[in-house]
Amino acid sequence: MRVLVVSDIHGNLQALEAVLEAEGDRYDELWCLGDTVGYGARPNECIDLVRQHATVALAGNHDLAVLNRVNVERFGADAGRAARWTREVLGIEQQLWLSSLEPDAFVGAVALAHASPRDPIWEYVVDGPGAAIALAHAHEAKVVMVGHTHVPMSARTIGDRVTGGHAPPGREELIGEDVRILVNPGSVGQPRDGDSRAAYLVLDCDEGVPVRIEFRRTDYDAQTAAREIAAAGLPPQFGDRLLFGM
Repeated sequence: MRVLVVSDIHGNLQALEAVLEAEGDRYDELWCLGDTVGYGARPNECIDLVRQHATVALAGNHDLAVLNRVNVERFGADAGRAARWTREVLGIEQQLWLSSLEPDAFVGAVALAHASPRDPIWEYVVDGPGAAIALAHAHEAKVVMVGHTHVPMSARTIGDRVTGGHAPPGREELIGEDVRILVNPGSVGQPRDGDSRAAYLVLDCDEGVPVRIEFRRTDYDAQTAAREIAAAGLPPQFGDRLLFGM
């Protein structure tokens, strides 16, 4: 089985469509790690695509802010403004679907969380020590998948240590019997690692057992996405940084 794993789409329809087009029908399931909305100008369309394709979908902190399930005052002023705008434009069906999601889940030997297993809404996992804590809190999982940071990452157990860091496109991780691994696919719609392309990963399983992960990127029309953000009256920097992956 092959799983397409995406996260942090953030209302960027052009990026999401590009990822789906790049992978075509070469996957069996799609898992979304949350933050389908926020920042971007096409939240309804992104929700509709995720609803159509995803087997598993999580709620991220921006999704929950739109639903008033977390306090939008925890956001910066511009991110809060985008959350309020999204709340106003979201359709009833899209709101109902978003409200059905939780910030974490288990799929077989894989633990999924928007942010981390310890705090699935807010905590950032950015390095090996953070990954060690996350793996400890999901001790039954062979693989832990998180989003939230907008930066692709891979960390694995090596003896008693956990080492990890940024995962460039094309990087492959083979998952042996004695290995536990944490990965972050990066962001489809708001990448922040200096690479403006949409980020995601592919997980290969053999009879339900995770065996291989590959990090991938694809180009998309960031110029149009940025123009739509400005035209919607959203803070223009949310579009400007799409051009640089920052």
